[in-house]
Amino acid sequence: MKVKAAQVVFVNGLGLEGWMDRFFKASGSTAPMIVASTGVKPIEGAEDGHDTHTGHGGEHAEHRLDSHAWQNVANVKLYVANIRDALIQADPGGKQTYDGNAARYLSTLDSLDAEVRTAIAKIPVDRRRIITTHDALGYFAAAYGIQVIAPQGVSTEAEASAQDVARIIRQIRAEKIPAVFIENISDDRLMQRIAKETGARIGDKIYSDALSEPDGPAGTYVDMIRNNVRAFSAALMG
Repeated sequence: MKVKAAQVVFVNGLGLEGWMDRFFKASGSTAPMIVASTGVKPIEGAEDGHDTHTGHGGEHAEHRLDSHAWQNVANVKLYVANIRDALIQADPGGKQTYDGNAARYLSTLDSLDAEVRTAIAKIPVDRRRIITTHDALGYFAAAYGIQVIAPQGVSTEAEASAQDVARIIRQIRAEKIPAVFIENISDDRLMQRIAKETGARIGDKIYSDALSEPDGPAGTYVDMIRNNVRAFSAALMG
């Protein structure tokens, strides 16, 4: 088993891999398990029902920790540092390589964060409101000042109730929320219905929990963030 042979095992943490502890124990591995999100300030998301996130806090239903910390580029810098340090601990001879690779990627992330902030700043404040399939963009919302409303909770297994959907439709109409976005991992029927009933624009596909194929629009983390920001800008600037 590959896990048993590994020198170090990485997990996201924040409740994403609820099965991992049992799997790791069953594998017989003695490798250290490194939580890549160590140091991230966690936020809460709704387990069931809709959730609203803004840059100034939000309204929540039943809560659990939101595991999608990578949606804030600054958090990914913590991931990189944690991964670098763990690799050096496991392989001291590779320290120079790990330090160099991490430094270059951290510089890329600094540029990416600035790029996101510049793009969002161009969107009128009263149009920085979107609807997404499930509650995966809470960290993005808090970091970059976008209001995100999701019919489903932080888990893609959470189902939106008819009451939640009706409330969101009323909110879109009342607040004239301009766009809804369909995620690559989600069934699009709910968002199609919401868009049809409200007249909100359906934006380009966004990526939250998974990347695209390597040659697709979100084949890397950096490409994923850029794709999403382009989608938001195109829909909200119109």
